Amino acid sequence: MNRLSRDFYERDTLVVAQELLGKNLVFLDNHKDEIIVKITDVEAYKGINDKACHTYGGKRTPRTEVMWGEAGHIYIYIIYGMYYCLNIVTESINDPCAVLIRGVVPVKNITKMSLNRYNKAYEELNNYQIKNFSNGPGKLCKALGLDLTHNGMDLLSPQLYIYDDGKHDNIDIKKSKRINIDYAEEAADYLWRFYID
Repeated sequence: MNRLSRDFYERDTLVVAQELLGKNLVFLDNHKDEIIVKITDVEAYKGINDKACHTYGGKRTPRTEVMWGEAGHIYIYIIYGMYYCLNIVTESINDPCAVLIRGVVPVKNITKMSLNRYNKAYEELNNYQIKNFSNGPGKLCKALGLDLTHNGMDLLSPQLYIYDDGKHDNIDIKKSKRINIDYAEEAADYLWRFYID
């Protein structure tokens, strides 16, 4: 297993975002249940010059503090007062950039993910629930069991890390505009969402 090291995350956010695709995220929850998912959909946020980024213009708040720190930590925030979003801090200290994880597919322990997501076994889900299992930032956080208590966790820890299984070196990466950032003026048109089928 090739776990990603700190220097993987310390590079340009657009590069990191694309190279996260096809990698496996491992999370060991409080009950010691290991969940593994494959990253399939991401968005890059390029710090103080990106009008769609929480740190645009140098904005620094208690919420965004982790983005100003060391790469390879996770930044979790809440939207609409109920959905959590998982981001991976990139680049260097005081250059507050991150990659939003938009979508994943289950690799291991889909049963636990289903209980987290819908409070019932995967076999009991209907087609709509299966289709929308983890194809959005709030959905995947619920399936993984991630919330604000995990904000700031290090991706080099035994409980949370990403590894490369070597099976996705030649994936077909698609690009598009980022989702739900119409307020971001010209930044709304940047093709900084990357995903694989």
